[in-house]
Amino acid sequence: MSAKEDSAQANAAATSASSSTARSAIQILSGQSKRKGLLSRLMPFFGPAFIASVAYIDPGNFAANIQSGARFGYLLLWVVVASNLMAILIQLLAAKLGIATGRNLAEQCRCDYPRPVVYFLWVLMEIVAMATDLAEFLGAALGFHLLLGVPLTIGGLLTAVVTFLILGLERYGFRPLEIVITGFVAVVALSYLIEIFLASTDWAQVGRSLVSPSFAGPESLVLASGILGATVMPHAIFLHSALTQNRIVVREPAQLRLLFRYQILDVVVAMGAAGLINAAMLIMAASTFFGQGLTSVGSIEEAYRTLEPLLGKAASWVFGISLLASGLSSSSVGTMAGQVIMQGFIRRHIPPWLRRVVTIAPSLLVIFLGFDPTRTLVLSQVLLSFGLPFAIIPLVIFTSRRDIMGVLVNRRLTTAAAALAAGLIVLLNLFLLYENLWGG
Repeated sequence: MSAKEDSAQANAAATSASSSTARSAIQILSGQSKRKGLLSRLMPFFGPAFIASVAYIDPGNFAANIQSGARFGYLLLWVVVASNLMAILIQLLAAKLGIATGRNLAEQCRCDYPRPVVYFLWVLMEIVAMATDLAEFLGAALGFHLLLGVPLTIGGLLTAVVTFLILGLERYGFRPLEIVITGFVAVVALSYLIEIFLASTDWAQVGRSLVSPSFAGPESLVLASGILGATVMPHAIFLHSALTQNRIVVREPAQLRLLFRYQILDVVVAMGAAGLINAAMLIMAASTFFGQGLTSVGSIEEAYRTLEPLLGKAASWVFGISLLASGLSSSSVGTMAGQVIMQGFIRRHIPPWLRRVVTIAPSLLVIFLGFDPTRTLVLSQVLLSFGLPFAIIPLVIFTSRRDIMGVLVNRRLTTAAAALAAGLIVLLNLFLLYENLWGG
């Protein structure tokens, strides 16, 4: 048998596995499934939110949470929790849009808005996708640099190669990609479980932060805005709506409602895990750096180098592995989001390799030109802050319209909560934008 025939058979088998997952889900929704166990019935629906959740544990989150924990201890832990609750609501709306309409957010914008608005949103969201890749590529390249001792440029090339390999799984259906990305999330979660075990955590202080929210001056507010800005990401909204739009296709109202209930579980579990990882990042920094008076630790590199003398070599290696897993998975997911945005807005088929090059190239260019990583990360967050309202506001509007959503239209309370969350997110991101550009 030729290599080409082997490849075709592997492709067909993997695609069949994904089709089998979809068929199992439809059987469950229609009441025809023979699956008995709860976990067995849930598994066909789990996956999309785990891919989207990677955006919530990317290297930008590492930087924001480490700075916050080192500077203010456990004080801002409640911000991590509040940000995660808002992110769960936003991602639920994104998933619901894809299920109800069969379109992702970019496609819905294209159908609903005038052409000039569509082109404006497309260009803006392409910039946002590239800015996202900057942080995520830098994080993964830095992970290779710290763990292997290779130059940052080599780390960038390794990141590009691994990202292409991960995204190549798309040709085999959605299930293999979901499994690999979920595996990366598990590596990051396990790494931080080990870090918290190695550190001496003051759980009483953790509890006080959660039940008595507070700030400690303007700087803490800036860092709180940074946590929120690193948590709710525009590209994850577009991507999540795309991941659910054709994954499991049903049109009966009762089945649509049941499918959305299963997606609620997917989002709550995946985003809950991402929230716990973010909390663990801040707790580790608070227990290790703030507890030792090292309040000036402000970068990922400093955190990596400082952990070894404080907690031993194993701690720094675990931290480096978690950073690498985060960077590789989030850069892959960021590139996927760039593909969704490009195809959704301009309605043209673009070769997958070209779409990947378009989103990856700016990140590699920044690394090869030797720009300061910290300053580059700051600028990328500014661009993300500017783009966020243009993703959240259309999402809330679309999901509140019965003519678009049908039986899955938002309830009034849901729309009010989403509008409140969106307003708060936009205001805090505008504040972060102001601080980065004019606050000195």
